[in-house]
Amino acid sequence: MYYESALWLSLLIPFVLGFACNILPSARTALGAMCCCVFGTAIAGCIAIVAVFQHGTIFIASNWLFLDGLSAYHYGILLVVFCLSSVYAWAYFGEELRKGHFTRKQARLFAGLWCEACAAMTLVLFSNNLGIMWVGIEATTLITAFLICIHVSRQSMEAMWKYIVICSVGMAFAFMGTLLIAVSAKALELGPHDSLLWTVLYDNAGRLDPKLIKAAFIFLLVGYGTKAGLAPMHNWLPDAHMQAPSPVSAIFSGFLLSTAMYCIMRYMPVIEGATGSIGWCQRLMTGFGLFSIAVAAVFIVSQKNLKRFLAYSSIEHIGIISLGLGLGGLGVFAALFHTLNHSLCKTLSFFAAGRMGQILGTYDIRDMKGALRRSPVWGTGLFLSILALIGAAPFSLFMSEFLILKAAIDKQAFVIAFVFLLGLGIVFICALGYILPLSWGGPPLKKAAPAHLFQYESFLVYIPLTALLILGLWMPAPLQAVLQKAAEIIGGAAAYAPAIGLMP
Repeated sequence: MYYESALWLSLLIPFVLGFACNILPSARTALGAMCCCVFGTAIAGCIAIVAVFQHGTIFIASNWLFLDGLSAYHYGILLVVFCLSSVYAWAYFGEELRKGHFTRKQARLFAGLWCEACAAMTLVLFSNNLGIMWVGIEATTLITAFLICIHVSRQSMEAMWKYIVICSVGMAFAFMGTLLIAVSAKALELGPHDSLLWTVLYDNAGRLDPKLIKAAFIFLLVGYGTKAGLAPMHNWLPDAHMQAPSPVSAIFSGFLLSTAMYCIMRYMPVIEGATGSIGWCQRLMTGFGLFSIAVAAVFIVSQKNLKRFLAYSSIEHIGIISLGLGLGGLGVFAALFHTLNHSLCKTLSFFAAGRMGQILGTYDIRDMKGALRRSPVWGTGLFLSILALIGAAPFSLFMSEFLILKAAIDKQAFVIAFVFLLGLGIVFICALGYILPLSWGGPPLKKAAPAHLFQYESFLVYIPLTALLILGLWMPAPLQAVLQKAAEIIGGAAAYAPAIGLMP
């Protein structure tokens, strides 16, 4: 079938062209090929995504790879993030090339690793075999580590090794969890071909060993939670963001963290079905979510570096997603909606932070005052994206956070709701204290700072902002149907109809 071919192409195009980028004759050619690779992948991917929601789940490679409602939703977010970030990388490194800070060798390496990172994240989403999913996540660690130190320095090398060591330890935990999942399925008497297929485990969850399943999920949550940036396993994230080029930070927060959260989502219905006690793994998700929000709120209070501030914001929002998943029901719907909102908003915020950093030569918030006067386009993008990140209405992150709050109140989890609101309130107040002087403060400028702006860069600001504004005011029926289908895979037969009435 044509959509099976589209699925293969979605995986193979970035994998093959990633190697081809390393032999191209110039830096501009390599970056251009990278953009063509991502947009070509997006065309094939969109065909596959549409086919899933029209015809159902697609299986390939003897059922080891598949695309269903949950993975198709996340894959759509991946394509949006990579398409926007690839165009941004063209502009960002174009400026670096103009200043002589980026060489042909670096451009080739960056373009190749960028495409391979796209392929590795795609493999994670397409994996029906849980072992292959683990391999895909481990591959993202090894590939993206070198993107952190594309500009080699002592600090970037230290951040890279910190990322590799911490995430590799996390992946060792996830590997142990995967093995325990396979052992728990011993009673099913499956062959080696089927023992780790998610669809098989999902259909036979009630026959899995509940004690082994619980132990497995603890390992998996710690392991994949490390890669997702859940506290207290988050230590690699601020340093990696601080040292990585802004396009790399954009895909880290825009989707790499969500890739690891996706792995946890995959296991949740299997764990709940096996333990027979609805809410066991949800309580763990709630605990990690609240702790991540609290840790982010504490550290955001004292941040002076813009990219480090955005890194802790990512920890907060991953915690919000985890909390929504832990609340179940409407919370799962809201968590998936928040995944989309956070990806769009955090991608834009790193775009703006990166370009303002290039223009001003610093990421120190105290030295970036008056950003709106120095670059109206990127200053606007930075100001509004941070406003959206902290949950200001009418942006869509306000709506998804409101739905999570409603899910907590509906469950009469008032303590959870209070801690959630307290964390959000601290972040809101502190962030306002940063962005108001950052946008308008500082002494009057005698002369506008030079800002070399490519003609299409304004679209990288206004397209995500428009989407965030529209989704905060109105949710299209097709997106609502997609979200509900994806949420039902995680939460079984839970009803998400209450969300419909809340969306204008």
